[in-house]
Amino acid sequence: MAKDLFYSLDLNLLRTFLVLSQELNMRKASQRLFVSQPAISQALQKLRNHFDDELFVKVPKGLEPTPFAQQLATSIAPHLDGLASELNQVKEFDPSKLSGAIKIAVAPIVLTCLSGSLFLRLKEQAPNCTVELIGWQRSTFEEIKKGEVLLGINLEMSTEQNISQQKLVELTAKIIVNKSHPVKKQQVTASDMAPYPIASVITPGWNDNFVLAANLMKEEGVNPEIGFRSEFVMAVVDVIQQSDFFLPHSNLFPIQNYPTLKALDVTIQGKPYFHNVYSFYHSKYRQTPLIEWLHQQIQQVLNNQIANQF
Repeated sequence: MAKDLFYSLDLNLLRTFLVLSQELNMRKASQRLFVSQPAISQALQKLRNHFDDELFVKVPKGLEPTPFAQQLATSIAPHLDGLASELNQVKEFDPSKLSGAIKIAVAPIVLTCLSGSLFLRLKEQAPNCTVELIGWQRSTFEEIKKGEVLLGINLEMSTEQNISQQKLVELTAKIIVNKSHPVKKQQVTASDMAPYPIASVITPGWNDNFVLAANLMKEEGVNPEIGFRSEFVMAVVDVIQQSDFFLPHSNLFPIQNYPTLKALDVTIQGKPYFHNVYSFYHSKYRQTPLIEWLHQQIQQVLNNQIANQF
């Protein structure tokens, strides 16, 4: 049976052969391939044994290819060049060439504040994509694992197996109340807000069974009243517009869109309170250009939103 010249060959040697046929110089080939000249010599000897041909002979100016080597180089160069081109294109990323759907699950506290601006930014750069922004649900992690959701955006939380997270932005806590609210101070504490009920936004799967503001107030030694909770941010906003309830939120709240509301600064144990927004995605996408691009766009939108609030 004739020797199979393809399957019996270490294909790395073909790259060395092609560079040698282009450079016709051992030193230049070693520099281009980032290996030593002895390594080039060893590779060339393996190629000679494999093809049973001298391939290159020494001449005063370097190397001279044999007729077989010339024919081999002419035959394989288009294939290796094509392979190199395809491999290099894998790392190139052009959002304008994206197609299909990008589904992003967003916590209510974030979704209301960036849905329009994020959609427009993504659509501008990836016009052939369908952008789907949905609310964060108790099932979001499972949907990310199954590939039904590409990316999730939420406040800091414990992750599950095969879920990676990355910090997007740091938020500063704010208290949102109506402008006629009895509290007139710009900077408030837990004691200042203790007489008034909390109107809280529920993020399914994150704070189903607790209210973060209430827990923080208890740590300050006060006993808060939780007066209203809803998964719908607009329902909570409607309540605080018509009552003395207060909404614990952040500097991400689009206060400029609500002329009847105001944002108060809040301190916990004498200091501003910060919490972070994270992205969550399947670990297999950890180093993909698509996820990196989405992070950049979301971070930019969030930072722009924060900068324009106050």
